[in-house]
Amino acid sequence: MDKETEKQKKQTKQGGNNASAIVEKIQQLGQTNVPQAPDSNIHVLSIIGQVEGHVQLPPQNKTTKYEHVLPQLIAIEQNPKIEGLIILLNTVGGDVEAGLALAEMIASMSKPTVSIVLGGGHSIGVPIATAADYSFIVPTATMTIHPIRLTGLVIGVPQTFEYLDKMQDRVIKFVVDHSNIKEDHFKELMFAKGNLTRDIGTNVVGEDAVEQGLINEVGGVKNAMEKVNELIGDNKEPEQEVIQ
Repeated sequence: MDKETEKQKKQTKQGGNNASAIVEKIQQLGQTNVPQAPDSNIHVLSIIGQVEGHVQLPPQNKTTKYEHVLPQLIAIEQNPKIEGLIILLNTVGGDVEAGLALAEMIASMSKPTVSIVLGGGHSIGVPIATAADYSFIVPTATMTIHPIRLTGLVIGVPQTFEYLDKMQDRVIKFVVDHSNIKEDHFKELMFAKGNLTRDIGTNVVGEDAVEQGLINEVGGVKNAMEKVNELIGDNKEPEQEVIQ
């Protein structure tokens, strides 16, 4: 009798756990069945919202924490099962040094990388998008190019301006080195007047980003998957024939 009672309790507990798991899925995803992705040799990394640096942003902000992404990139580089990386970008920008750190990490990877700008790839999102081996932008996505900013307490001395100017040069150099845009033209877009209501800079949409030389091609998921598979094929060494 005791064994049967204990068995019933276990079954009730398991049923309760299953029910709570289903409720959690409904709350998070609006559905009970979560599609499982098959094992793939391509990893998808999303950079969403604001790139968070050394200062923690308020909880209501959608953020990508760079201290979470950097170890992921190292793990992707070390994992022999992962042969390619797709970066999904929908970011308003954020911390300059954190964004440059992500961009440099992506650019220095040995495995093929492809980026897709979805919605927006603004501010420091521009170097992250160009860091990949090949970049795509969907037709309705936008990219805002503007000078960098300092927030918080600013000491009004010439050294502050020099520091800001050098930091801006780092961003410009990275974008120029990893895209098809010329430095003079990129600076023209960055300091243009009349394009943004409360700021200087330029907003480029879809095909404009390709024409300016920032992005390689207009396209979406299908194009990115085809390109990364093509790069994976090019990256593989041809099999050596053994001659007896």
